[in-house]
Amino acid sequence: MVRSLTFSVLLLVFALPVRAQSARDIVRKANELMRGASTYSEMSMTITKPEWSRTIAMKVWALEPDYSLVYVTEPARDKGSVTLKRKLEVWNWLPSVQRTIKIPPSMMLQSWMGSDFTNDDLVRQSSIVDDYTHELGGEETIAGRRCWKITLVPKPDAGVVWGKLVMWIARADYIELRTDFFDEDNALVKSFTGSAIKTFDGRALASHWEMVPVLEPGKKTVIEYKDIRFNVKLEQSFFSEQNMKRVR
Repeated sequence: MVRSLTFSVLLLVFALPVRAQSARDIVRKANELMRGASTYSEMSMTITKPEWSRTIAMKVWALEPDYSLVYVTEPARDKGSVTLKRKLEVWNWLPSVQRTIKIPPSMMLQSWMGSDFTNDDLVRQSSIVDDYTHELGGEETIAGRRCWKITLVPKPDAGVVWGKLVMWIARADYIELRTDFFDEDNALVKSFTGSAIKTFDGRALASHWEMVPVLEPGKKTVIEYKDIRFNVKLEQSFFSEQNMKRVR
């Protein structure tokens, strides 16, 4: 009798429908894997254009989703330059002229440090979960990894600049491997592709990223992560205009 009852319970359990993972859940998990509650990272950014190329080294502190501070360590001419993000506002500290400059809304779409990232990218980088609707579009293989392909369409009241995003996220471990950015006319503007998976502070992540503008041949921005530490102790007070001049 007990054996029969146990068998019946098992049948009932396995007959229950399993709740499918939503596209929003997948995007949220990928975002949390990459960012955590707070991070400290060291990286280099190489900006390549047809006429020239240069590399900038930097340290970045972030308290998600609203605060980040970027301190430039190389080259010598840019050392000490700082970018501060507090919610939807961005400031730059320029040690060469001893001035703090607030970025006005009219300049949010301008290039950050001459790269293929904009000031708006800094502000909007953590809004992919809440500012968009998410739809699964099947599966594709990127760099040998089976990925979910997810389309993100901005909500009507979201203050975002892109007409849509398409993301590829690895099924096995939620690593983001590629994001395509489209304008309001559904034309592809740029692609952000990750590779060279490494383990940082116990998390497997892409360490090499390339942002490539589609309509500008010979241009790209490459980011190489050297170190990432998660859930570091940071207070909101760290992200202040005063600290822009003191941080090292």
